[in-house]
Amino acid sequence: MTILRDALRSIPGTTVFDATQSRLGYRLNTWCMTLQSEENRKAFTEDERAYLERYDLSAEQRQAVLDRDYNRLLELGGNIYFLSKLAAVDGQSFQQIAASMCGVSAQEFQQMMLDGGRSPHASLCQPKGK
Repeated sequence: MTILRDALRSIPGTTVFDATQSRLGYRLNTWCMTLQSEENRKAFTEDERAYLERYDLSAEQRQAVLDRDYNRLLELGGNIYFLSKLAAVDGQSFQQIAASMCGVSAQEFQQMMLDGGRSPHASLCQPKGK
């Protein structure tokens, strides 16, 4: 198991959601699930800081939510499927948040995926062959 975990962690720009990450992000991911409720989404959009203060998140997690820094949220234990609840509040699709995580437009990200994705040896989202 350690060999596989180490191999996966060696892929540049990749955060593996394993048991360690799950424990780290438990409160963050639980918080994301609160956004399923229309009442909670409204409270969050009206005053994001106040809504976040209601929950036992770390200061880093709160700031990453406010910044919509999805790469940092993953590092802090966020699971992309739970984080999609936050993206949905902003009207963002998976493609749009993935593009933002790579620092490219949604159109550039789509073209990169059509061209075969990113190289597993590149940092973040450098297209294959570059």
